[in-house]
Amino acid sequence: MAEEAPVETSAEWGGEFDPFADPEEKRVLYAALDSFYQYRSAAHYHIAHVRRERFYSLPSAHWELLAAPPFSIISNLDAVSHAIDTNADIAEAILRTAQESFGLDPDSTDWMGSATPSDVDKARSTIRQIYRDWSAEALPERHACFTPALRALNNEHVSTPDAQKGSIRVLVPGAGLGRLVFELCAAGYGVEGNEISYHQLFASNFLLNQTQRAEQFALFPWALTFSNHVSRANQLQKVMIPDVHPATALAAASEGTGVHAFERLGMTAGDFCMLYKGEEHRDAFDAVATVFFIDTAPNLIAYIETIKSCLKPGGIWINLGPLLWHWESGVPHARREMEKGDANEVKDDAKGAKERVTTESGSASGQKPGDLGIGEAGVVELTDEEVVRLVEHCGFAIEQHEVGQIATGYIQDPKSMLQNVYRPSFWVARKI
Repeated sequence: MAEEAPVETSAEWGGEFDPFADPEEKRVLYAALDSFYQYRSAAHYHIAHVRRERFYSLPSAHWELLAAPPFSIISNLDAVSHAIDTNADIAEAILRTAQESFGLDPDSTDWMGSATPSDVDKARSTIRQIYRDWSAEALPERHACFTPALRALNNEHVSTPDAQKGSIRVLVPGAGLGRLVFELCAAGYGVEGNEISYHQLFASNFLLNQTQRAEQFALFPWALTFSNHVSRANQLQKVMIPDVHPATALAAASEGTGVHAFERLGMTAGDFCMLYKGEEHRDAFDAVATVFFIDTAPNLIAYIETIKSCLKPGGIWINLGPLLWHWESGVPHARREMEKGDANEVKDDAKGAKERVTTESGSASGQKPGDLGIGEAGVVELTDEEVVRLVEHCGFAIEQHEVGQIATGYIQDPKSMLQNVYRPSFWVARKI
């Protein structure tokens, strides 16, 4: 999957890549669509209905006590059901936008029933991730991660007039829901984001292209979890998204620039290594920004080689993130498929979701070794010291390196009794 879609998209998926031409890719696409459709019913059943059943299984004297004020457990479950419906409105808006983008008949039901429980979990995680990327309340998380990257980029191009920054090309692998891409574009740069997940692509397309105003939708990020809450008010916290209207903000950022923001922001869909290691992207970018990304690599050397290939000589690689190696408990799909014929390997992403590798990277059939991207055989986990030495060995000069100076959560409820804090590594490397 390797098709480019600019921020101001047409209603239908265009270009040479046709996800409907490959049965496996079509199944993956349909499963992602169906997962957003199932969000409402699955959450009502697994989150609210099951808890009501368990609650009424308590001794009658106990549940009667807890059903009455000040506990009001049943009333609280009713409030959770309302929150589920509110979140589901966002999921279904994402679904409608995706159907339009791929030219699907809105009355068609061909894709229904395609999602597995893992796919639905990914949709639920994607909805929750909107809190991190597009709510005012999550600004501290974004500030901790995005500001150092933007500062390094600005320092590199301090002598470039703002009106000319649009000619500076920046690549953002693992673009997710598009907020870093948006911020870099709003700062004047020409930005291309890359993402492999249909779930993330659907949601980022909706947020960047289809929202009508700031704070258009209500979101309850913590309502579906029941542990470590100080109060029910905390569990049922409501935030409004998006905190800014992307189209309005980018229009404002276009004033006095040589290139309108809508013309210098784009997204590509596909495996990062497969897409950007080719000749068409050689020496194409002035900078690459990887934020909470490099630990998704089963083999980091493949990522380093791809970044070196697509960076211009003298270009910079800005990296910020932990090393929560996503493949520590598993192997890439292509290797497992070759060894065991299993096309359903799941990786556990402790940053927020379980992601089906095969469903996000497409079918591996017919590919030759060297063309499988993250599906290539082999897994290795490195320390931060080893990562830096490897980057230097592969043709980069490390110009700045800090560890532990930044503390941040990742989709972290700041009022939770449990706080997971990352102290990520931050470095800037120049292609020699």
